[in-house]
Amino acid sequence: MNNINFSSYPLSDVILKAISDLGYEIPTPVQQQVIPAVLAGNDVLVQSQTGSGKTASFGIPLCEKVDWIENKPQILVLEPTRELAQQVQEDLINIGRYKRIKATAVYGKASYVKQKSELKQKSHIVVGTPGRVLDHIIKGSLPLEKINCLVIDEADEMLNMGFIDQVKEIIAALPKMKNTLLFSATMPQTIERMSNAYLHEPIVVKIEATEKTTPKIQHAFLDTTDENKLNALEAVTIMENPDTCIIFANTQEKVNVTYDFLVKAGYPVGKLHGGMMQEDRFDVMDAFRKAKFRYLVATDVAARGIDIENITHVINLDIPYEKESYIHRVGRTGRAGKEGFALTFVTPKEGALKREIETFGELTMTQITLPNAKLVARSKSAFEAKITTKQKIKQPKAKRVNEEITKVYFNGGKKKKLRALDFVGTISKIEGITAEDIGIITIQENVTYIDILNGKGQLVIQAMKERTIKGKQLKVHVARKK
Repeated sequence: MNNINFSSYPLSDVILKAISDLGYEIPTPVQQQVIPAVLAGNDVLVQSQTGSGKTASFGIPLCEKVDWIENKPQILVLEPTRELAQQVQEDLINIGRYKRIKATAVYGKASYVKQKSELKQKSHIVVGTPGRVLDHIIKGSLPLEKINCLVIDEADEMLNMGFIDQVKEIIAALPKMKNTLLFSATMPQTIERMSNAYLHEPIVVKIEATEKTTPKIQHAFLDTTDENKLNALEAVTIMENPDTCIIFANTQEKVNVTYDFLVKAGYPVGKLHGGMMQEDRFDVMDAFRKAKFRYLVATDVAARGIDIENITHVINLDIPYEKESYIHRVGRTGRAGKEGFALTFVTPKEGALKREIETFGELTMTQITLPNAKLVARSKSAFEAKITTKQKIKQPKAKRVNEEITKVYFNGGKKKKLRALDFVGTISKIEGITAEDIGIITIQENVTYIDILNGKGQLVIQAMKERTIKGKQLKVHVARKK
């Protein structure tokens, strides 16, 4: 296994080019075991910690296996949160970019009608949360007859969030002949029973923690009271002066109060919880990923699978209700071999809960004391210098994949009876353009968006200003970014 690289697997050139452009070099341990198992058509049960490269482990082989010609969904991926559904959709689109794979995300608190419209078009992969997926199934807007693979991602989180019954309903509605891939960071008995019930002779992949994969996290706790938490938070962050920090609270109200406190104190901070509008949540995560602010206050909605590099500190303002949640929260730091610091505030009544977490996680939290006013004052100038210094904006890992792609807007869609074939037929007749230069086509009621690949976007835009599609002259320009 030492000399394995992605070209060791039977993957097409378009998939290999995409994963190379995405910066994947050597398969991670979970990828080394899962990719060949999925390519061979096996069911797979995977226990692996977050940050192990799990999404690519199923995304790469499934994008390889997708039949591009088939218009109906072939793969269904279930995720516990909207943020994860959107992130995994983006990852799959990027892996399948040069194969022109269309992945559609469906989740609650977003337009059902718009999702229904997208599902009527060519859609190879559907990624969604259980509630909205089930909604589409019941209303008949998600065709199931071509589904040949189900991915249940973050299964233990599905269990914690009460989604297991919905997942079972979805499984009952799917074709019997399919592969099932189940991923979980922990393996409680309920998940094991689920695996026995729904997976057929699965390849079992358990990635043991090694020196390379174990997060290098220093676990600590601070005795405090509810009344003193915010003042303690300010003192600790001034002393620690983190580069990037996620602060977890158990309730939306606590997140709001903490966020307001930090804003007033001059911190560059964002907040994230389930009560926010979906678009606002996505915008916050995108800004935090790009290092537009250093501190994020969040409920557990941000604890699972959100792929943000270089989080130096995690602070549990509230000790989590669930032992598993502690593992998922602190897993945001100490990634990719870097060191991290996880601090938990513990009130006098919570000593037993702290000990349960230590036993469950096989870890020891070291007690720290609150820094005194003199130490805090001495650290203040360095802290203020950092929070007033703008971080270098981080480029998304898909930048190289997307830099030669232009999303082109046409002001005509279904109402003008335009089909994907009409656009492909016209555009591919432009000199210097072939069908391989045409990416994902999204036709809506009144507009159409087409990805033009290989840096040929402007060539298409200029040519289409002089051409018609089905006899119709359409306005054409670079699509505005949402």
